[in-house]
Amino acid sequence: MSSLYHPTVARLTYRALLGRRRALILFTLPGLLLLISVAVRLLTGSDDGTADAILGGFAMATMVPLIGVIAGTGAIGPEIDDGSVIYLLAKPVKRPTIIVTKLIVAIGVTVAFSAIPTLLAGFVLNGNANQVAVGYAVAAAVASVAYSAVFLLLGTVTRHAVIAGLVYALVWETFFGSLVAGARKLSVQQWALALAQKVADGDVITSDVGLATGVILLLAVTVAATWYAGRKLRTLTLAGEE
Repeated sequence: MSSLYHPTVARLTYRALLGRRRALILFTLPGLLLLISVAVRLLTGSDDGTADAILGGFAMATMVPLIGVIAGTGAIGPEIDDGSVIYLLAKPVKRPTIIVTKLIVAIGVTVAFSAIPTLLAGFVLNGNANQVAVGYAVAAAVASVAYSAVFLLLGTVTRHAVIAGLVYALVWETFFGSLVAGARKLSVQQWALALAQKVADGDVITSDVGLATGVILLLAVTVAATWYAGRKLRTLTLAGEE
């Protein structure tokens, strides 16, 4: 593991992700989720259906992918945009180590700002009745891994990574995912919800894909995105040296 994790790269990435502007956005979304959850609980009391609607409709469908966009693209995109990545690539650090380190940091930030608030919001909404809070927190955590890998890849292949990420998160996952059944089966959100459905009791949480399919697709997308990001980084190194 030490050969794939570089503390200095991690520290610089954390500093970039938790800068003033990004930190404001990262704190705003979980804060809004918790505020909504407290207000709903005070107004309507504990209800599994309401908890499912808020955690599924806002946390999983909007908050988690948006935080993934911020953390995933922000882990490497700005360095590529301003050219400073060339200085990093000039250091005696293996390219896969750079990608994996940045992915680990992006995953950590995404989980911290999405899975933990989702868990807290679930406890506020229904006290974790039927394991709804834990189920959605698990879904948020595993989705964070896949989103971080996908959006980190976008950060290496396009200078418009944030826009591309927002299109995927808001147009494909949220808009088309809510209207087209087939689109939901090609959604990180639905793959993650397959695990949540397994964790939760009853049929409060549902997914359009089975557990095995969801796990396989999450692993495949994460591994493929990470591998291809490393490949693109090597290509970028050659271009910079030329």
